[in-house]
Amino acid sequence: MMNIDTNLSRAAGQVQAVLRGEIRAPHVKAFFDEPTFTASYVVHDPATRVAAIIDSVLDFDHASGRTSFESADKIIAIVEQERLTVEWVLETHAHADHLSAAPYLQEKLGGKLVIGAGIATVQDVFGKIFNEGTRFARDGSQFDELLIDGDTLMIGGIPLIALHVPGHTPADMAYVIGDAVFTGDTMFMPDYGSARADFPGGDARQLYRSVRRLMRLPDESRVFLCHDYKAPNREDYVWETTMLAERTGNVHVHEGVSEDDFVDMRTQRDATLAMPKLILPSIQVNMRGGRMPEPEENGVSYLKLPLNQL
Repeated sequence: MMNIDTNLSRAAGQVQAVLRGEIRAPHVKAFFDEPTFTASYVVHDPATRVAAIIDSVLDFDHASGRTSFESADKIIAIVEQERLTVEWVLETHAHADHLSAAPYLQEKLGGKLVIGAGIATVQDVFGKIFNEGTRFARDGSQFDELLIDGDTLMIGGIPLIALHVPGHTPADMAYVIGDAVFTGDTMFMPDYGSARADFPGGDARQLYRSVRRLMRLPDESRVFLCHDYKAPNREDYVWETTMLAERTGNVHVHEGVSEDDFVDMRTQRDATLAMPKLILPSIQVNMRGGRMPEPEENGVSYLKLPLNQL
């Protein structure tokens, strides 16, 4: 029996509806944080001026343990300048390379904090790695809403359809907003390829299938990526492409690359990669919805450094 992916079909139909002029295309403003190579986004409905923020960055100096808000304040400035109403603060997954500024943005702008329901799996795995004990909830309750595949939110008059795309982590979600697809770390620019799949809970086969699933969206889909690292021989950072460019030109997973070949490539490549320099602070904070661990008796929050665990 043929497996009909109804949620993907809904998302593809939404992109086509935008192309036909039946649904408004969202306005997308990107913010690139070079220290973490992260692209954050403000996405809004131009008619209602209702907005969502996707994958925000909290500035963090690893050497001193100090946080700051320069990156988040840039987002706030645009939201206020454009007179937008933020209803959603979205995470595509629990990032391992930067800390989320979601609580700060919620305090300043409002909005509900949203992530995929798979965050509970991530919390369980890393709760053990960091020996968090029973006080740390592993049910996703640090977030306002947990999404599963096919769930829909509204950004003004523009639907957001959530697609579960595991592989990089169990919790990865892609968000299809009008004709714009926010893939998180599932794929990168065509000349750079795909995300790693060797973190706890990652799976290269799942990643291949998730990428292939997204590549079935219409060629004209605007694709917005969470990171760019500048491929060899490219001078500028780029974080927007099309699904046609990904499907036909992605160096790791273009048409014709088999699942086994991808898994072999990804496994060998991942074995050569160092851990992201901010993975330990990032995961501890991001699995809490961007909040720091509870302060100790002296009023100071501390991050753990587990030895020989990753």
